[in-house]
Amino acid sequence: MGREVGHGLSWLGFFEEMPEPRQKAKVLYPLPELLLCCLVGVLCGAEGWVEVEEYCEAKLDFLRRFLPFEHGIASHDTFSDVFNALDAERFKAAFIAWTAALQENIREIVAVDGKTLRRSFDRGCGRGPIHMISAWAAGQRLVLGQLAVPAKENEITAIPELLALLSLKGAIVTIDAIGCQEKIAAAIRERGADYLLALKDNQPTLYRDVADFLIEQRAAGFKDCAAGSWATCQTTDADHGRVEVRRHWITSDIAWLRERHPQWLDLVSIAMIEAERQEPGKPASRQTRYYIGSIAADAAEFAHAARQHWGIENGLHWVLDVILREDECRIRKRNGPANFATIRHMTLNLLQRTTTAKKKSVRVKRGLAALDETFLQAVIMAA
Repeated sequence: MGREVGHGLSWLGFFEEMPEPRQKAKVLYPLPELLLCCLVGVLCGAEGWVEVEEYCEAKLDFLRRFLPFEHGIASHDTFSDVFNALDAERFKAAFIAWTAALQENIREIVAVDGKTLRRSFDRGCGRGPIHMISAWAAGQRLVLGQLAVPAKENEITAIPELLALLSLKGAIVTIDAIGCQEKIAAAIRERGADYLLALKDNQPTLYRDVADFLIEQRAAGFKDCAAGSWATCQTTDADHGRVEVRRHWITSDIAWLRERHPQWLDLVSIAMIEAERQEPGKPASRQTRYYIGSIAADAAEFAHAARQHWGIENGLHWVLDVILREDECRIRKRNGPANFATIRHMTLNLLQRTTTAKKKSVRVKRGLAALDETFLQAVIMAA
């Protein structure tokens, strides 16, 4: 765990070794104070450096409960200069070390997915918008880590780099079809985790073999599979008149498939989901999805993992866009966008961790943080 800093803000201890981009003799606003300001500002509604300065000016007496702030609150230009220059890789590594200390020892579903920070482009430098890969612990609702995809690369090369930074032992890592790659499956197993990868025709031969076999066996009641080697279950969701029925099948009787595709490390099972959705006034829609995995043929575990994967959309991406307004952020210079994205993830983790107003939504908690200093203090001391 991190060392205590200030009045119980143990999470700041994970950032103590950050290399300081400023000349030490000229520093009026220490990095822990700037980081605390950024976090409190974003908790209270800030979407950029000017708002961080304004919120923290109003909260100066509150902030002095934790750190001295001998020179008051830094200007927005100081925040911009420091976080633009701060090493994004070291900052991300400190964040990941902190979240690793928060993780509970449970059989966690870790969803990995990408998201573009739409307004993070910098035309003056010829740089397009930043694309971030994030890992989301669905059960604990924690951002475990994130990685900016280099400009000339893609998610396929970035995902193994992110996985190598995370503590994943015992987890089930779920990724959509772009991550269905032999090297990614191997990287997950090397981290002591299982994989469940969505399968589409970007792996044409494997996709055709899996789909043909599962369609055939489903029609035949899996009569060609050994007893106990397959399982099925059905789940139903109903909300606002929409009803979705999902039927799941999974089998581990795939020795023939491993012989045909030996490059897939520890391939244990293949699976399919047939999802049928009915909405008021619309014709029913049906979609079939296929998966490969290193998990056993347990239909309930498969259904849970596949469903939890989509939690990254609602629990992380939607919250970042709608509640924290990530896509509207105009921070663009140098390391600023990546570092501010890390601060948003820290904010979200602390909001999820606090036991005060535990059942409230992130939107409500953020509003409470802006209005109630007792609640704000509970949030920033939540880890």
